[in-house]
Amino acid sequence: MTVIREDDVIASVADALQYISYYHTPDFIQAMGRAYEIEKSPAARDAIAQILTNSRMCAEGHRPICQDTGIVVVFVKVGMGVTWDAQRDLEAMINEGVRRAYLNGDNKLRASIVSDPAFKRTNTRDNTPAVIHTEFAPGDTLEITVAAKGGGSENKSMFAMLNPADSVADWVLEMVPEMGAGWCPPGMLGVGIGGSAEKAMLLAKKSLMDPIDIGELLARGPSSKLEELRLEIYQRVNALGIGAQGLGGLTTVLDVKVLDYPTHAASLPVAVIPNCAATRHVHFTLDGSGPALLEPPNLELWPKVQWVADTASRRVSLDGLTRADIESWQPGERLLLSGKLLTGRDAAHKRICALLDAGEPLPDGLDFTGRVIYYVGPVDPVGTEIVGPAGPTTANRMDRFTETMLGKSGLLAMVGKAERGPETVASIAKYRSAYLIAVGGAAFLVSNAIRASRVVAFPELGMEAVYEFEVRDMPVTVAVTSDGESVHETGPKAWRGKFAGIPVAVE
Repeated sequence: MTVIREDDVIASVADALQYISYYHTPDFIQAMGRAYEIEKSPAARDAIAQILTNSRMCAEGHRPICQDTGIVVVFVKVGMGVTWDAQRDLEAMINEGVRRAYLNGDNKLRASIVSDPAFKRTNTRDNTPAVIHTEFAPGDTLEITVAAKGGGSENKSMFAMLNPADSVADWVLEMVPEMGAGWCPPGMLGVGIGGSAEKAMLLAKKSLMDPIDIGELLARGPSSKLEELRLEIYQRVNALGIGAQGLGGLTTVLDVKVLDYPTHAASLPVAVIPNCAATRHVHFTLDGSGPALLEPPNLELWPKVQWVADTASRRVSLDGLTRADIESWQPGERLLLSGKLLTGRDAAHKRICALLDAGEPLPDGLDFTGRVIYYVGPVDPVGTEIVGPAGPTTANRMDRFTETMLGKSGLLAMVGKAERGPETVASIAKYRSAYLIAVGGAAFLVSNAIRASRVVAFPELGMEAVYEFEVRDMPVTVAVTSDGESVHETGPKAWRGKFAGIPVAVE
């Protein structure tokens, strides 16, 4: 009879979360490499190169792939023959592992979990509790799959109760454009069909734990209706032309996973959940012999891709930036920013706009006049770092504040990720502002451009405080110009219908 020790569970969960914070799975890297090889859109190809370069940097430096180190999701399969040497219950063991992983001084991960979610939204400071799904099965081992799911992709989850005669593929095709680019494509889509409402969502999430194997499926052909559905959704979504970061291109999804379950005769529950370019999960089994040993992946599996700034990129000084400078920026143009910018996310924007709308002064030292704001919540630095990984957060969460920021604070321009809503695009044109995007999924690469950092306001907000960053050659792309042209509209239109599959390379 297998005896599972408490310390082994805790150590294994902690090690797994550290591991997935800086190692992409090899199947994901190889699929992203194939996407890079076939990509013809310059903007999308540049974004994929940044993601691949960032991935290798994180694997070598053991730092987070993304500043959003995720909500922890754990799937546990408990063998019926297992016995325990433990004082804590299983949930408490897992959460202790999460706590140790996120507070690890050598690679501290960003704590993003808030309690009292409908009201106070107080950060728990150690990223606990995890979301845990437990099942019992025959056997005498403990199987655990650990994942860290970013908020940008989780927020784009979709669910519907379709009529039994409706097309699942058609519904997914309607939903994907509504997701926009906030989930940081290219990534995966998990589709759950059947059961009840919550079961369909669970199936979709669980499917994302499977390896990417669309190339093998294309090579051998489908052997079931579900595999036919996978291929249909894969081809049709990529034909939308959304592309990397929503800029327009050939690859939006690297794979589509589908799981189903019997359902009521009157129902067709369907869920779709995307996994972003910071796909993070690992599976291990405990058999009583000690904690899990996770072997580092072979870095030779990473494509030989090294991002460098396009020679055509325009260098922009943020110090002394004028509206005339901004009006000269072209849609899709790549810029390298140098100088000082301010940061801010949801919580800071809410406070700032409340003060502006009330006609009250901002905190001492906080002035947006002639400045650029970067939507970011960085990871804490370690060692000699100025700041930890600091990639962009989804910009449309700040849309409700943009009219006030542009109209009352003196703000000139914004940097984030993904598209802006139509009202915000109109505000950008009204104030002759601009919106730039940094690549989601390239947080460590972006942080290398940050040469100094200080907290300017709201230090009690932690990673959501307002910082001032001094940057040198920070890579961004012009997403919305001063006259309101959005590349998230024009890019996908230009690439719609051009996807023709990926090279089938099965080892």
